[in-house]
Amino acid sequence: MGGHAAKRRARLYACTILSSFLLVLSANGLAKADPSDDAKIKALQAKIDALERTVEKLVEAQKSASADAKAAKQQASKAEAQAQAAQKTATATDAQAKAVVGAMATKAGHHGFLEKKEGKALTFYTPGGEITAYGNFDVSIDASSKNVGPLALNGSSPPVGNFGWMPAIATNLSYLGVRGFQRLPSTPTHFVYQFEAGIDISATPGTKQSNSNLSNQVNGALFSRNTYIGFSNPTWGAIKIGKTDAPYKNSTAAFNPFSGMIGDYAVMMGNSGGDNRVEFGTRFAHAIWYESPRINGWNFNFLYSPGQNRATDSDNLASGESDCAGGNDPTSGANPFPTCSDGAFGDAFSANLAYTHGPFYFTVAGELHRAVNRQSDIAGFYGIVPTVGGPINCVTAAGFDALGAHLCNEDVANEWAIKAGAMYKFASKTTVGFIFEHMHRDVPADLAFQNERTRNTTWLVISQDLNEADSIHFGWAHAFKTPGDPGQHNDATLTNGAIAYAPNDNQADMVTAAWKHRYTENLLWYLTAAATFNGPSAHFDLGAGGHGVTTDCHDASNASGGAFSGPHCYTGTTIVGVSTGVKWTF
Repeated sequence: MGGHAAKRRARLYACTILSSFLLVLSANGLAKADPSDDAKIKALQAKIDALERTVEKLVEAQKSASADAKAAKQQASKAEAQAQAAQKTATATDAQAKAVVGAMATKAGHHGFLEKKEGKALTFYTPGGEITAYGNFDVSIDASSKNVGPLALNGSSPPVGNFGWMPAIATNLSYLGVRGFQRLPSTPTHFVYQFEAGIDISATPGTKQSNSNLSNQVNGALFSRNTYIGFSNPTWGAIKIGKTDAPYKNSTAAFNPFSGMIGDYAVMMGNSGGDNRVEFGTRFAHAIWYESPRINGWNFNFLYSPGQNRATDSDNLASGESDCAGGNDPTSGANPFPTCSDGAFGDAFSANLAYTHGPFYFTVAGELHRAVNRQSDIAGFYGIVPTVGGPINCVTAAGFDALGAHLCNEDVANEWAIKAGAMYKFASKTTVGFIFEHMHRDVPADLAFQNERTRNTTWLVISQDLNEADSIHFGWAHAFKTPGDPGQHNDATLTNGAIAYAPNDNQADMVTAAWKHRYTENLLWYLTAAATFNGPSAHFDLGAGGHGVTTDCHDASNASGGAFSGPHCYTGTTIVGVSTGVKWTF
């Protein structure tokens, strides 16, 4: 229809032009007749015919173009219909695939086996449960000195070896682990589990040996760190069995922004003797514990670890363990008794009660170690050489007089600790926390002269978030004097009969400062500086609590780490260290 209309319009245009031309020509003819007019008219008619043919060609071209457009439109409509049909087919296929996957997932517990769970954690679905992989990698570059101030020798020999600055590279509290749960049918109770292993990134894995002690524990063994199985219920809590950091330790972990760094609060908090071992802030093996749910802001945790020791004075290895309870091999540190007589204990109990309300946190915690054997202290006073070929104890050890045997037998006693801590985070993003701790050893009065295990300790921490990425932290620990002190190489200036011991000027302070920068949610860089200011008879270190390289009171003499190790410990030193490191967690 469009083509015919166009043709009619073209003819109308041609006729109109011809009529107008003829009218003009007639007018001219009326004015003046000319014999050549017929020829002119014929020529004009030819031009009009040619013009009409041109118009017809244009009309035919337009008609062809219109037909092509119509055909293209028809093809487009057909293609659109095919696309819609294909989409319907794909939708049906996708629905069928989802139905198949859904049926498989239903059999596996609503999700495919090891299907990645949405979220930032590395969590996967298992049939009826979940499993999550996690880890912490922390390596630092350190420089530390065993003493930067004057050293009071009191007539003793000076330190052997390098007692000054030493560079080091340390792996700090690094580990890999998996944890998860399995739903139990027709109940909200879950079977829960965790398997965690320590890893050494910069150090060579193996048994732990320093210049003053020896341990058969292997950090990289499966599974050397917190590992357990148990049951969990949102109503009544969780009960677990295995090995774990004790409630006493966990209760104030948030107060320690220097965890694993030099200047960790465990240099003094929970550390009754001042060495690298932390007595009340440790991990218990062969333990069973209960974790309550939070009710109106309150929660409670309790742990029991049986001693598993056939000896009534705890001087045997705990059954099933490679070390003495407390963390030493029996032959460690030149112990005159090749037994567990340097802090081994029997049954242990640990508990805490905590309250959380918004930015406020409060906790009280307590821990008891039964029958802690420290007979090696008395044996060391007397310079005892143990007997050979028979039982080694306070009665038969050669060189003991009646007083020595009596004191030695008394030096097995309970040790316990209590602490209370409060923390508050202000709207200015400033966090302030404070802990008071009392540690106690239940020995009779005649052993008070060597009792360095009864003391008070305080800890103040202040943290400030500067922005989303940067924060600064400051900590100050103070260890108060103890009733007595067994003495070390340069401070045993008092005597009690045949033995020498030290004045109880064993108070100490430690200050720590750190700057942290978080590049991503998982990657952290830190810079730390710390200093321990020991009183004349104190020998607190830097590094206790998890730092890979510790800086303590011992020199390089007789430093084999085993039964013949006997390095000298120098009290009253000022120990300083700086450290920078990178920590990656997932």
